[in-house]
This record gives sequence, structure tokens and C-alpha cells, in this order.
Amino acid sequence: MELIIGSSNMAAYLEETEMIDFHHPVIREKIEELRRIGKNKHDCAQLAFQFVRDDIQHSFDKESTKITIRASETLEQTEGICFAKSHLLAALLRGMGIPTGFCYQRVTRRGTPESGYALHGLNAVYFHELYTWFRIDPRGNKPGVQSEFSISPERLAYPIRTELGEEDYPYVYSKPLESVISSMKYSTDCKELFYNRPEAID
Repeated sequence: MELIIGSSNMAAYLEETEMIDFHHPVIREKIEELRRIGKNKHDCAQLAFQFVRDDIQHSFDKESTKITIRASETLEQTEGICFAKSHLLAALLRGMGIPTGFCYQRVTRRGTPESGYALHGLNAVYFHELYTWFRIDPRGNKPGVQSEFSISPERLAYPIRTELGEEDYPYVYSKPLESVISSMKYSTDCKELFYNRPEAID
């Protein structure tokens, strides 16, 4: 897929925001740990991806009621849904000077059109050495779901089934969608959030 970059200003993809709070002490501590282990920027990015994918639990998978939104609280609570995990990965990468954006897919809630649809969040990353953006999905692996840090080909969590009404959006946003943040803020718990997630990009 040819990605459509939302802003021509690369600085927008390095920005710190309320949700992508990479100067928070817990985020800085994790960044320094990754830098001590990684040999170079690419290695650090892959380690960050693997950490968020594997060590931050997906709240739906663990049937949690807790909602995390900001990168720092997602790290502190060691859990979050796909949106929160993409916020954390963006904070870790941006904090290391790696431009990172937000991407979305429209997927079925439970595998069938009858179950309804919801947005799924992931990231896009830019490496100056490669002159290219590529997508990575830190959702978290489980039986039937397998994502990897792979530039080409992509190895994302969900293969999109257009015949079921699913959609792969090509846009790379510099900030999380407001509709996504609102659904997280105004849901009383994670079980309600499962149904309150936006169904599509307007």
C-alpha cells in the first residue's frame, strides 16, 4: 500500500503531546534502557516495538475493565488496547528522534460483519536512512494474530478482508484521531469501550 502522509512537516511526527508524553519520567527511563541495549537506531526501534507488543498486555485480551490512554499511563499500568499501545510506541520512538505517526484499519469486532465494525490503531515509522515510511502493529500476538517488525513486506496483526467490509486506510496522521481519543475518554470501562470505538474514519 502507498501511504498518504498527512503532514509535509516532519517535525509534526516528532512532537510531544498530552497523549504522546515522552518526557514523562517512566517513558524516559524506558528509552534509556532501550538505548543501552540497542546497537543503533533501527535496533532500538525494533526493541521498542517488541516491548510494546509483548510486554504491554492488550486490555481486551485480558478482559480488563481498565482504560489507559496516555503513553505514560499505558506503560505504568502495563496494559492498553491497540490505540493506547500505539500511543506508547509513538512516545518511545519519538523520544528517540524517530518520526512516528498513527494509522488505522476498519475491522470486524468479532470476525463477522454481523458483529459490527471498529477502528484498529497501529503506527507508521520513518527511517531517514531508508527514505521511506512503513507500518508496524504493536497490538500483541495471540493465536491467529501475528505481527512483526518488518519493513517489507508488512507483517501486521490483521489481514484486511475487503469482502467483509473491512478497510485498510492509507493515511499517516501526526496525532491520534479525536474520535478515538473521545471514545476512550468517555467510556466508563474497557468493556463499554469495546463497543464505543469509532466504526470508521469520517
